[in-house]
Amino acid sequence: MVKITAAQVNELRKKTGAGMMDCKKALVEAEGNLEDAIAVLRKKGQKIAEKRADRDSSEGAVVSQINDDNTRGVVLSLNCETDFVANNDSYTAMAKEMAAIAINYNTKEEFLAAKFDDSMTVAEKLIEQTGVIGEKLEIGGFEILEAPFVGTYIHGKKIGALTGLSSAIEGAEKLAKEVSMQVASMGATTLSYKDFDAAYVASETEARIAAIEKDNIELGRLGKTLKNVPSFISRSQLTDDVLAKAEEAAKAELKAEGKPEQIWDRILPGKMERFIADNTTLDHEKALLDQNFIMDDKKNVGDYVAAHGDVSVVGFKRVTLA
Repeated sequence: MVKITAAQVNELRKKTGAGMMDCKKALVEAEGNLEDAIAVLRKKGQKIAEKRADRDSSEGAVVSQINDDNTRGVVLSLNCETDFVANNDSYTAMAKEMAAIAINYNTKEEFLAAKFDDSMTVAEKLIEQTGVIGEKLEIGGFEILEAPFVGTYIHGKKIGALTGLSSAIEGAEKLAKEVSMQVASMGATTLSYKDFDAAYVASETEARIAAIEKDNIELGRLGKTLKNVPSFISRSQLTDDVLAKAEEAAKAELKAEGKPEQIWDRILPGKMERFIADNTTLDHEKALLDQNFIMDDKKNVGDYVAAHGDVSVVGFKRVTLA
């Protein structure tokens, strides 16, 4: 039998992260050959991966990486089965090491096929570490963003976001981080209400009105205040004609209330703001620039960004474990 030295075991541990006894057994099976021992560990990982293929891997670590000139970023999740593994510092370190590689590739498929080191690809590393850790490991979310300036924010280890700005203004890093916090927290799916497809808005309008009307049946039965049933849910539906009719309705209401006509100009703007707010719920939920800013709810995100000068948000990405 080939004698296996402590130095050989330590070298294999550094390369693979496997436990001391696993490394020793692999080296014995490989008769002391380091590369063959790595292959042994990889085969072990393949067997475990096959057995655990149907397991849920909803825990893990979300990490991001920005290039040196802040023009490209990646956010990804390295998924595992339990928070016990996810909360290990070495696991997070491995996720960050993968993000440093991932930033050079445009798709998850390209990234998985890329070299992790001289001996294996990223996909092979995941299989190897499945054998080492004993849990299913996989890359879950994977998003790349390019812009004149890219910033990031990671919430714990569960959610990560990237934000692209139109220019690298002074304070761009802070602004991009703040907008990324918004993306992470509020889960927008598009940049502006202008990006919504008309068919999607129509479908959502019908579904939301139906849901409110159903709730109102139960509220009425209980003698509680009924919810307002909006006619619209997006600014994209509020045409000049719709707004004109809303203003006329507001004037009729003021007249019915006996308000003097000379003070209507002071009251109408507030009524119109409320009308727009009540009829743009989809925008507030799904369109980033139209959401109330979490750090100053008196402004929407678009207004907050505009206050920083000649800069705009040109894109964003979000990855979450939940």
